[in-house]
Amino acid sequence: MGRGTGWMAAALFPDEVWEHVFSFVEGDADRNAISLVCRGWYRIERRCRRRIFVGNCYAVSPAAALRRFPEVRSVAVKGKPHFADFNLVPSDWGGGAAAWVDALAEACPQLEELRLKRMVVTDDCLELIARSFRNFKVLSLASCEGFSTAGLAFIAANCRNLRELDLQENDVEDNCSYWLSHFPESFNSLVSLNIACLDGEVNFTALERLVSRCSNLKTLRLNHSVTLDRLASILHKASRLVDLGTGRFSADTRPELFAKLESSFAGCRNLKSLSGFWEAIPAYLPTLYSVCDGITSLNLSYATLQSADLTKLVIHCKNLQHLWVMDLIEDVGLEAVASSCKLLQELRVFPFDPYGAEPISLTEKGLVSVSAGCPQLHSVLYFCRQMTNAALITVAMNRPNLTCFRLCIIEPRTPDYLTLKPLDSGFSAVVESCHDLRRLSLSGLLTDCVFKSIGAHANRVEMLSVAFAGDSDAGLHYILSGCKRLKKLEIRDCPFGDKALLANAAKLETMRSLWMSSCSVSLGACRLLARKMPRLSVEVIDERQGGPLESRPNDCPVEKLYIYRTISGPRSDMPACVWGV
Repeated sequence: MGRGTGWMAAALFPDEVWEHVFSFVEGDADRNAISLVCRGWYRIERRCRRRIFVGNCYAVSPAAALRRFPEVRSVAVKGKPHFADFNLVPSDWGGGAAAWVDALAEACPQLEELRLKRMVVTDDCLELIARSFRNFKVLSLASCEGFSTAGLAFIAANCRNLRELDLQENDVEDNCSYWLSHFPESFNSLVSLNIACLDGEVNFTALERLVSRCSNLKTLRLNHSVTLDRLASILHKASRLVDLGTGRFSADTRPELFAKLESSFAGCRNLKSLSGFWEAIPAYLPTLYSVCDGITSLNLSYATLQSADLTKLVIHCKNLQHLWVMDLIEDVGLEAVASSCKLLQELRVFPFDPYGAEPISLTEKGLVSVSAGCPQLHSVLYFCRQMTNAALITVAMNRPNLTCFRLCIIEPRTPDYLTLKPLDSGFSAVVESCHDLRRLSLSGLLTDCVFKSIGAHANRVEMLSVAFAGDSDAGLHYILSGCKRLKKLEIRDCPFGDKALLANAAKLETMRSLWMSSCSVSLGACRLLARKMPRLSVEVIDERQGGPLESRPNDCPVEKLYIYRTISGPRSDMPACVWGV
């Protein structure tokens, strides 16, 4: 569309037509582009936007977001930085959900879906959600804290149209073991229930009754308190499940239980995804074989099985697309995956005991095997203890279609174990060959040379994680002066500092956030950056709290720094350990 013609196009059709057209445009960036064409489209798009995603809860105030999109039905908000998952962010840093929930309750009674990640959600928040939205359908809480099963009881009792309750990796206090019984006897709308993260006992009678009533239930992820015999009973009542989290997959070896469980799984002909497997024992794994052909997603990241047992299960899943597993699978198991699972798209390998002295036979060879044998592989998270440049180069050549590559070598600054050289050439090959790479995590011994390559070639990378790498400030300069689409950059224990940060200040306004901890940044540079770029929030985190910020000299080192773009100004809930510069 030519310049100046947007208003003419808008005038040709009534608003309802454009609303219908816009409904086919789902990407946030595309919707934003539409709103910039002309005032008419801005007004129409504002009124018909139904979903909003806020990648940083402090980037915009809840009131401003809801004024901009008053008819929203679905809201997703993220709170704490990603490094909170690794205990690098103070527990009282912030990320409270109350401000968002309060604003939604007041301005958005039509809300149907709320998804929160890394936020502090209180029971009061859950009660307000339960009482404020008449047609509330979806609550998803991921890596959240601050609430209890008593809060979940409010949701169960009051959200009569709830379709999805998804609790992923949350820290939940167990103070109401009967919360599931708060769902009314007439309630039958659940399509997805994920309670895998709960620590306490589940009221099995209430769970069984709930599952029996909800005939459209497709996802059910149970916690470790649900035993195998109870799982078998539930499966008889939920044969339409597509996604199952098994609970505790262990019991004394009993032929009658084996037969019952085998029969239960055989009746679940729609199963596509399996997870759970806490305390799994090999004796009961064959009960799954009848459904393995249909399984496309298998999460064994909690299954402490040995390589031979893991391999026996995985090779039955010929149509597997997503595999999460511990390094107990070893190279030989991944070689079997490469031979059997030709449709594999995603592989995640987690460490069983990252600091244990007992060696595990998982090396770069397993990764190379999967990259060679699985032509659709595009996403990798791989924990290991050794790597070579040759292996990384081979992976890059085998899989130029990679969009996510996260390599975590457990011991920091580990070189190529065969040549003792930095892993620069290996990671350079990855960014030079994989043109669609969106997410990249680096580890091992790395010099500034690899960052020069990343800055020049990683043009589509949106999230970059760096730890224990680089020689000097030049490494950070290469990243910030290149990487055209970079949104999130997180750095720890690198010799990056003031010069590169200040020289590339303008780049920070195009990004969502920058996290730096244990680097070479000074307080003076933070002060200068804050004055130079007023639309950035520059937060210095000092958990030692050694005196007021104003009294500290400019050359004072900054232990942790979080910078993010915001249109709402400094936040009002900074704890004592966080200083807004």
